[in-house]
Amino acid sequence: MRAFVIGNAAIDETISVDGLPEPGVSILGRIASRDLGGKGTNQAVVMARGGLATTLVSATGEDFRSATIREQLAEEPVDARLVCLGGVSTDFSMVLTTPDGENSIVTTTEAAEALPLEAALDVLGEAAPGDFLVMQGNLGAKTTEALLRSGGERGMVVAFNPSPLRPYFECLWPFIDIAFLNESESLSLTGRTGRDAAEALHARGIRQAVLTSGTDGAILSTAGGAAIHVPAVKTKAIDTTGAGDTFMGAALASSALRGGALDERAISHAAAASALTVARRGTRRAFPSRDELAEIFAG
Repeated sequence: MRAFVIGNAAIDETISVDGLPEPGVSILGRIASRDLGGKGTNQAVVMARGGLATTLVSATGEDFRSATIREQLAEEPVDARLVCLGGVSTDFSMVLTTPDGENSIVTTTEAAEALPLEAALDVLGEAAPGDFLVMQGNLGAKTTEALLRSGGERGMVVAFNPSPLRPYFECLWPFIDIAFLNESESLSLTGRTGRDAAEALHARGIRQAVLTSGTDGAILSTAGGAAIHVPAVKTKAIDTTGAGDTFMGAALASSALRGGALDERAISHAAAASALTVARRGTRRAFPSRDELAEIFAG
């Protein structure tokens, strides 16, 4: 089984601040890290480190950030298919993080939205029925819908993380098998949280919904079955950047490597992996290593 991740690649610039700014207020901060990021890239790196054959399709510009992305991806066990576009700036994220680990993120999507549809469809031609198609909300509306539709037509298992939030998401649910949402996303998209949000997603055609709630753990809900609550793994949060991507990537890798559907064990593995991420600063450097994921998956 393979995973095909079509999403963004970016550089995360993390600034440590005492508190998140209010409108019209200037605050002081210090550069905490500069790291490979982007939700698509994050999820691909975690899945690949977990031992799942993973292909990443993304777009960059022709600038210094693009060179950095290529250099850092070369260090990862990811089959990276990067499309280099002229006249486009490589995406980056500005991450503000507080001492208690909370963050606020601003992400550019110029390169992600310019990803040529045909380039992504060409790579999907290598997929087999049962492979994962993993996507997020950084691509353009038409490209996202076309790729999700194509994944379903190829018999792939389509997993979607609706982040960052976009107004076009409502039309995508019929093409999605598994949805991963945090509390803010579920409230914005369904007006509900927890089990109620899961039921609303099932009504829209989602087969499995994973609702994360930080220290309150996560819920795995399968259409027609009982919802399962998995507690969070206790840890001291230093930086929550990338925690959701770690959770999703680890959950999918765990289930795929065991040849089954997303289950309670996969969610428990994801909780353990994300606990490691939030206890460290940065993005890629905070993700669990191959050895750490192997140990988690063995449990």
